[in-house]
Amino acid sequence: MIAESAQRFQALEAQAQRLLATFTRAGYEHVAPSIIQPATMFLDVVGESLRARTYVFTDPDGDELCLRPDLTVPTCRLHLARHPEGAVPARYCYNGSAFRYQQGGDTSAHPREFRQAGIESFAAADRERADAEVVALIVEAVRDAGIGSFQLRFGDLGLFRALLGALSLPERWRRRLQHQFWRPEAFRAELNRLTSAEALRAPAAMAEVIDRLDPDEPAAALSEVEAYLERANLTPLGTRTLPEITERLLAAAADARETPLPAATANAIESYVAVKAPARAAVRELNQLLRGHRIDLSGPLRAFQRRLDDLDDAGVITDDAEFSAEFGRNLEYYTGFVFEILLPELGPKSPLAGGGRYDSLLAEVGAPAAVPAVGSCIHTERLLAVLQGTAA
Repeated sequence: MIAESAQRFQALEAQAQRLLATFTRAGYEHVAPSIIQPATMFLDVVGESLRARTYVFTDPDGDELCLRPDLTVPTCRLHLARHPEGAVPARYCYNGSAFRYQQGGDTSAHPREFRQAGIESFAAADRERADAEVVALIVEAVRDAGIGSFQLRFGDLGLFRALLGALSLPERWRRRLQHQFWRPEAFRAELNRLTSAEALRAPAAMAEVIDRLDPDEPAAALSEVEAYLERANLTPLGTRTLPEITERLLAAAADARETPLPAATANAIESYVAVKAPARAAVRELNQLLRGHRIDLSGPLRAFQRRLDDLDDAGVITDDAEFSAEFGRNLEYYTGFVFEILLPELGPKSPLAGGGRYDSLLAEVGAPAAVPAVGSCIHTERLLAVLQGTAA
């Protein structure tokens, strides 16, 4: 067993060196971000799914820390340590361990400690070209490692946000639908709720206080909620503070006064997220769909088409790539184009590689403003398992 583990470690190291050689030849600087990260900052940006799977601990000084569940956020922090303003073009590559709780137990396909070899590109001015360059380099690395054929899957959260921005609905509803995008069942439940006057009505148990709240007077609402909790002899439960409770009740009060979402608007959203087709055919399908709803997303769709052209120019043939409008990966810091490389040996739930655009993340971890950024990583244990014929 010890000899087998040593051989596997050596094989992973040799494979990592080949991947890193591909990255560094392309001009990416090899870096080694810290394994231990500040938990509060990390958990604020990775989203609900990954937050629940992150290993968190408190050190003797009382600081809450975590084992990094991915290497993108640590690389962002490393970049900001060098360039606090963030908007300095830079390209980094890395190979190292990440750590996540696995609900199904520690398996070869989904271990608690696993390796990622990846790249991150910051502050490139041409977003579509930078997206294509990252995908092309990851594809080159996978091919150099010995993978001959694979399936590419694309999505675009920027297109989805553009769709919501083109529709007439309250901004808080846009934020809510964007927040639920990564959870298809919750997303559809929320969309259905917004179309129902009955569902938007204040819950009977809280109607007394909700009906008295004015969404335009948040300070008065805070006092009103505090007085209500005292009259009802209630105390805040869990970690929710009085301001957080008030914010939720104000949203409920605003919803109760709102006209439900028109069926045509909900249908436009439902029709969009249902689109799944080969990438180039998807552009045509989306154009036709949106014209039918009198929605103009010509700018974002031209950008998507240009990205496909850039990919073809870089040697990544997109004819067989699949586009899925509801695909967003499982990390909530993504803001635009996303992709995965899939293999039949691993199945759709275990992508060999993946990544995408995250233009808000650097600002969320300390930059003074948003910085264009895109990156990707390869799951090196999965890669080795496929090459050795041991993938389950």
